[in-house]
Amino acid sequence: MSYFKVLGFEREPFSTSPDPDFFYLSKEHEAALSNTLIELRLKRGLSVILGDVGTGKTTLSRKLITELKDRPDFVFQIILDPSFEKEELLLSALARNFDIPAGNSSNLSIPELREALERFLFQKGVGENKIITLIIDEAQKLSTASLEVLRVLLNYETNEFKLLQLVLLGQLELYSRIMDIPNFFDRISFKYTLNPLDFEETKEMIDFRVRQAGYKANIHLFLDDAIKEIHRHTRGYPRRITMLCHTALKELLLKNKFVVDPQMINEIIQREIQAGWHRSDPLLQKGPAI
Repeated sequence: MSYFKVLGFEREPFSTSPDPDFFYLSKEHEAALSNTLIELRLKRGLSVILGDVGTGKTTLSRKLITELKDRPDFVFQIILDPSFEKEELLLSALARNFDIPAGNSSNLSIPELREALERFLFQKGVGENKIITLIIDEAQKLSTASLEVLRVLLNYETNEFKLLQLVLLGQLELYSRIMDIPNFFDRISFKYTLNPLDFEETKEMIDFRVRQAGYKANIHLFLDDAIKEIHRHTRGYPRRITMLCHTALKELLLKNKFVVDPQMINEIIQREIQAGWHRSDPLLQKGPAI
């Protein structure tokens, strides 16, 4: 039997996989999601969502996809790793992902691929009144050549709207790279930066994931003082909170305890420090929480 079933869960509550069902919508995440959906509906072109490692960008992208799946007027694709070395590789990937017939040919030149994409955007966007959306996660990996490809695609528009809706989710360095390309930077219609959670949001996130996983007992698994330690050690980064809570639940079983207390959290952190894990964890290298 899985550890989480022994503790009264139906599903694993603190998996680090980007499951949208377990995505806690903090005020900032909800603002980012709601504003992005508005931008897409208005067909305004480019939205950029920034955040440090572990702030929930990838899970936010999956939540966005879940929202778009229920909307028949959207045609969308997501690129998880945009590390394309050459311009034609990105163009070919876009043609294949959007199932453009010309995309099945490896012999097309860059101008031919651009033309095929332009025809597709006008056919779907104008002829069929669809909202064509491209979501790119880990967008800080985009090369300068790839950013230029996307800039050109954003030029395709009618008198009323952009034909391609582009959502870039990336680490903070993405913004400085975009700023170095003025004719790309000035196309940003919506920009949002995700920050770590405060204490109350950390508490709400833990409770949300516990309940979402099917836990129905009245006993709180995490004492408030334990959550204070979790927030202090993780600095409110959702990914790190998830990992620490997962370890804490396993510790409950190993020590045959009923609740996670601050002593348990500190013991886990001390073990990580002694094992040297904190040296490779950027979230633990930034000093105490403010």
